Amino acid sequence: MELTVYLAGQIHDSWREDIIKLVKEKNLPYSFVGPQTNHDLSDIIGEEVLGKQPNNLFKDQAASDINNFRTQVLMQKADIVIALFGEEYRQWNTAMDAAAAINTGKHLIIVRPEKLIHPLKELSNKANVTVESIDQAVQVLEYVFR
Repeated sequence: MELTVYLAGQIHDSWREDIIKLVKEKNLPYSFVGPQTNHDLSDIIGEEVLGKQPNNLFKDQAASDINNFRTQVLMQKADIVIALFGEEYRQWNTAMDAAAAINTGKHLIIVRPEKLIHPLKELSNKANVTVESIDQAVQVLEYVFR
C-alpha cells in the first residue's frame, strides 16, 4: 500500500526535497504532491490559460483560480497533508491549506518552529500531530507503517 502526502507550505527553500529524501532513505511507501513550486509560473498561469488580463488584480485573480483548482485536486487525492510553517516567510497559503485539510477531514501534520507556538495554537489544536522539525514529521510517517 502506498499513501500520498500533500506538502503544503513555503516554496522558497528545499524542505520538500529534504522530506522526500528522508522518506526514500527509509524506503517508506509514500508519494508526494504539493503546490506549484515554480513561483513565476504560479503568478502567470492565469494569463497563460485565459490570456492577457486588464490589470494586476485580474491577473492575480485568474492565477489564483487555477492555483486553487490545482491545490484542491491534489489535496483531495492525498491521504496525508504536511503543512510546514517556516520562520522567514509570511505563511498565508500554508494556513489556508492547513485549514482546508482540517475542513475536509485530511490527516494533518503541522511542522512549526517553537516561536510560532502561540500564533498557530488554534491550527495546532485541530491538527492530528504538531511537530517542530521535518525529521519529526518523517518519524510520524514512518510510524504509520511500523
